[in-house]
Parts: sequence; C-alpha cells; structure tokens
Amino acid sequence: MSLGQLGVVIPVHGSIRPVLPLLESLRGDQAPAADRPARVIVVDDATPVPVAADDLPVGTELIRRETNGGFGAAVNTGLAALAETVLADEPFAHEAPAHGVERGRIEHALVLNSDLEIPRGFCRRLVEHARPWMPAVVGCRNVGESGGSGYAARRFPTIGHQVTEWLVPLASQRHRDLLHRAVGHDLDAERGTGMIPVDWVSGAVLLLPLAEVRGAGGFDEGYFMYTEEVDLQLRLRREGIPSLLDADLEVRHVGGASSGGEARRRGWLVGARMRYARKHSSVHLLRAGMSLATGVNLVWNAGRRAAGRDVHPLAVAREELHLIHRSGRELPR
Repeated sequence: MSLGQLGVVIPVHGSIRPVLPLLESLRGDQAPAADRPARVIVVDDATPVPVAADDLPVGTELIRRETNGGFGAAVNTGLAALAETVLADEPFAHEAPAHGVERGRIEHALVLNSDLEIPRGFCRRLVEHARPWMPAVVGCRNVGESGGSGYAARRFPTIGHQVTEWLVPLASQRHRDLLHRAVGHDLDAERGTGMIPVDWVSGAVLLLPLAEVRGAGGFDEGYFMYTEEVDLQLRLRREGIPSLLDADLEVRHVGGASSGGEARRRGWLVGARMRYARKHSSVHLLRAGMSLATGVNLVWNAGRRAAGRDVHPLAVAREELHLIHRSGRELPR
C-alpha cells in the first residue's frame, strides 16, 4: 500500500472556510509531493449555499449531493467515486501525479472529519504504520481544542455503557477510570503505543480497505449522524477484518462542525443508538434501561432544585423520555 493507492474523502455540510486548512495540508504548496494522496474528494452534502469548486485548493475534487443524507451517505458517495478511479501515468486533477502513483486502482480510503488539524506527513505515516495489518480499519488518537483526549478507541457499545452515560448523577465523576471503562472507553489502548487492536475507532479518522468496505455494503445510511462507524466496524469484524488504533499518531479535532446545535446533536445520537440496538442487541432493553435512568435523573434533579439550582426536573425528564421513545428514523435533518 502506498499513497499512490490512497484516496481521501472529506464530507462537508456548511461553509468550506473552516475546512480549507485541512485541504491545504493535503493538497497545498506546503504538502510535499511524497505526502500527497492520489485523490482528495470533498463531498458537499447538500449544503444550502453550495461549496464552490473555485474555493478549493488545486487538485481537490468536489462532488455535490442533491440531498442531505448525513455522514454515512456522504462518505459512501466519496467511496463510490474512489472505486471508479483508474490511476495512470498522466496528469491528474490538474497537477502532476502524486508521488508513487502507478497504474491500478485506489485500494484504501482515508475518511477525515472536516474539522481536523493533521500534522505534517500524517497520511504517509498512517499508511506506513497500517501496511502490515491490511486489510483493516485504522484510526488514531484525537484531542479536542483544550487538548483533552477524544478517546478514539472504544469497546463495542452495550446497553450498560449507554445507560451509565445517561445517568446525570455520574457526570461529575467521569474523569475516573472506573467511569471511563463503564461507558466503553478502551483505556488500555488509550495508554498504549504502536498499533493496538481494538473493538472500534472513532470516525474522525478512518483508514478503510476500499473493496472490503464496499463489499460489506458501505456505511448504513439509516444512521444520519453518529454510530455509523461502529456499525460498519462490527460488520467488518464479523468478516474477519480488525480495527486498530495507531497510538503513535494524533490529530486535533474541534468537533461539532455540522451538528447544528445541542438539541439536534442529542436527537441524532439517541436515534443512532436506538438503530444500533435494533440491529445488534435489543432496542426494548435499551429503552427500558434509559427510561429507568431518566427516573434516577428526575430524583437527582429534584434534589438539585430543592438546593436552589436552576433546573426543571419534570421538563428535563419529559425531554429525555421523548428522545428515548421516538423511533430514531424521523429525526430532523
């Protein structure tokens, strides 16, 4: 595997301006030829004000979707374009071929969130580290704006993980190892080095074996936002394709660039978890467990209100139950 067989897909919904530094690091003058992937595709997921091709760095391609299908649908659009690529010894995308490009096809896709900052040489190093493990799904560490870990390596979700995360009384204790493990964070991988096998890695950075992912049906487009990468990695694992964390590489992840507000984000997240449970465990048990946790939250919030806190226990409980018991298939786009 070389950068000559690597294509990058970056889904975008919103202004392209915050994405330009990432594109420049992949395609701009500051990116050495040896560090440039064969193709870099921006997928405009039906942004109301369309992304303009002229605003992109030279050599970056643009695909516009007519409908806003969410993260998985946008990535699938980019993967389909990469799968049709035939590499040749001639100028491509209005520039000289990337270093190492040879006749053949794109073999691997690197999916990047639009709100990332990547270090110099990131693509080359990720490919080099991942090569002995292929075919596999590979991610890396990510940190937020404050430098805190995004916990890119996690265990496959259980009902216990999600009920624990729903409990408001535990929110102030989630810095503790016990609580990190209780919500599914893989602390052994978090504190390791090198290439570490894990259950799944965050969708902020995903190096994917293109043929195998498309053979598995790609991302499930029934998820609009969140959990689609978990679902894909679980299906690939059943086909014998592992997931790994490259613990020696790190990106900076701002997060939330396309979420459109906290209420929508929570709706997408809960709806996605219900879909995952419906497919892979028991949505009825998940709803029951989260409803029970809402009862605990109600008692907790009532105590906080009695202590003079500005909280409305019944309103919060109604909102939580509304999220839990809606289908998750008709969430606002």
